[in-house]
Amino acid sequence: MTVQPPDVLVEDGWCAEGAPLVAGMDEVGRGALAGVVTVGVAVLGPEALQVPYPEGLTDSKLLSAAARERLEPLVQGWVTAWGVGHATPEEIDEAGIIVALRRAGERALAAAEASCGPVRAVVLDGKHDWLTPPAGDLFDAFDAATLDVSREVRTVVKGDLRCASVAAASVLAKCARDRLMAAAHEKFPRFGWDRNKGYGAKTHLDALRELGPCELHRRSWSLPERA
Repeated sequence: MTVQPPDVLVEDGWCAEGAPLVAGMDEVGRGALAGVVTVGVAVLGPEALQVPYPEGLTDSKLLSAAARERLEPLVQGWVTAWGVGHATPEEIDEAGIIVALRRAGERALAAAEASCGPVRAVVLDGKHDWLTPPAGDLFDAFDAATLDVSREVRTVVKGDLRCASVAAASVLAKCARDRLMAAAHEKFPRFGWDRNKGYGAKTHLDALRELGPCELHRRSWSLPERA
């Protein structure tokens, strides 16, 4: 199947409307049983929009590990600014996956904004805006401290395929999280995280049934019971 390469039409159009910086954002690790959830951010300004994005850039899930690793420094050199943020398994268990995603996204944006200044426009992959806290969540101390009411979020279904900034963010997030899971594998080798990256592969599930969960597992999730 031929995959249509992404473009910067959404980002360029938003800049034409007056946004000086547009950030693409994507997450990885949302469906894993163990490890952090990670959000990548790729910020584009007018200069970056005039430069072709790295050849071969697309949704990180369609790329081999070698291709992602090749693209990562090229993406970092192309964008105006970039950032990666994580939320821990403890945060996922305590606050839920949506709040954890929001926290990781705010951390990623803060890392990017440290070098480029405030970002007011975000292109988010998918159809659900998990970055903007609903009114009922404003009591959360973290959300109240980090909420940027002037930020506008636009969701784009299959944004990691359609929008170059979101594809870039997906590569940044995937590479960063994969490194963390490879390092975690050294401490917990029986779970096979060097290959399954914390997702529900057979090797991982079998080890959970034999050993039970470790400190990096999401205890609030439906994990297999220890035999």
